[in-house]
Amino acid sequence: MSDVSQAQVPLRREEPLAPQPAVLSPTSSAARADFAQSYRSIMPRLVVFVMRHGADVHEAHEAAQGAFALAWECWETLEHPHAWLRRVAFRHLLRQRGRREHASEEVPDLPGGICPADSVALGTEEALVLRVLGSLPMRQRQAFAWAFDGFSAQETAEHLGMAPEAVRQNLARARKHLKHAWLSMKEGEE
Repeated sequence: MSDVSQAQVPLRREEPLAPQPAVLSPTSSAARADFAQSYRSIMPRLVVFVMRHGADVHEAHEAAQGAFALAWECWETLEHPHAWLRRVAFRHLLRQRGRREHASEEVPDLPGGICPADSVALGTEEALVLRVLGSLPMRQRQAFAWAFDGFSAQETAEHLGMAPEAVRQNLARARKHLKHAWLSMKEGEE
């Protein structure tokens, strides 16, 4: 092969396949304050959202924290941060489960400050709901978790890449299982 033909055929790609973010954090103090406020208000609900997918509290905290870490890098460009955080946290959960079989022991926080995720407190009914949800197929868990957080069937379908009819059907099946579990629990109390 001649020198000319070798110069025309690149051996490796020089530019990255995906564009790298130019800014790795919010640039204005207003954006930082908005991120901090969103973290305080969304984090506890995001942890519970991940738990509705069958995660234990440790997995849920890790997935939610991972989602917020990525959100920090692109906060000013997010159009729908509530939905984006839920999708990313769910993906983090799936990756966690692929990497290990059991969640690690709780790692103590460094002194100073309180994590909003620590304020997650579950009542008896919510603990029952999470147990029942953990036994459902993944699509039913997803449909219920998104609906419980106030997303419509159409919005949920767009974010999960499903048909709205499939979302409604999975939600109806999840509710049926929850109702059956609730009635069984009530019968056990009597």
